Amino acid sequence: MNYQESFINYLKYEKRTSSHTVLAYKKDLDQFVQYCIEMVGEFNVNGVDSKFVRSWIVSLMEQQLSPRSVNRKVSTVKAFFRYLMKENIADANPAVNLPLPKIRKKLPNFVEEKNLHHLLDGGFFTDDFKGTRDKLIVALLYATGIRLSELLRLKETDFDTNNYLIKVFGKRQKERIIPYPREVNNLLFQYLDIRNSEIGHFSGILLVTEKGKPVYEKLIYRVVKRNLESVTSLEQKSPHVLRHSYATHLLNKGADLNAVKELLGHANLAATEIYTHTTFEKLHDIYKQAHPRG
Repeated sequence: MNYQESFINYLKYEKRTSSHTVLAYKKDLDQFVQYCIEMVGEFNVNGVDSKFVRSWIVSLMEQQLSPRSVNRKVSTVKAFFRYLMKENIADANPAVNLPLPKIRKKLPNFVEEKNLHHLLDGGFFTDDFKGTRDKLIVALLYATGIRLSELLRLKETDFDTNNYLIKVFGKRQKERIIPYPREVNNLLFQYLDIRNSEIGHFSGILLVTEKGKPVYEKLIYRVVKRNLESVTSLEQKSPHVLRHSYATHLLNKGADLNAVKELLGHANLAATEIYTHTTFEKLHDIYKQAHPRG
């Protein structure tokens, strides 16, 4: 029996795995099987041990594959043998508990604080409906660090304008309360005045188009990209860059890591720790400037 084909059919029809992912699994598995055949002349599922898989990992690294690609291929082999064990075909999974190449975490892009102040205070936005709405979009994303999906769901009733707090429903509908700067109130009231007089009153969604429809993802991306182009040369100019900027600037100002975790709505601290690199860079700069031997 062709166990590889059986595994692929399992992914397709039982796991309902996407066609793109199935294709990637098949390609990785075919490469592993070919490696086995080249090394020992055959592919015997119960003849493959952890040393064999480890030697394959070494050969992949020698081919200059990225750690991410190597880890994905090993994950494929691991899933394959997990399936074989479930079907009582293989006795063990030789791909578990193996040392894998470390994937270097991609550091988040962020916009310099002074550049965002310049964007929001420098007269880049018009005073009409579109300009006021677009400025509110950028201001909210940067002032609160909320996700794009959270911004799209915002309602007027989510704002406590007396206490400068906003209620957000994040992933898994988990609610969190985020403080925001006082100047956001002025911008919010200005937007609501123009929207209500020119577009109409809305009891539900906060942000709308000029036709009175709820704003959508592509519109938000366009607004953010167009305006960030005025103040940064970053290649990535997205709503998430403003979220990165929010977290980075808070930590650089001395905010507690756990507090930033709660503000961002992260499930665990590891997700927040990617922002600490900038804090360390800031500390290094301060050290160089302040220490007599710096």
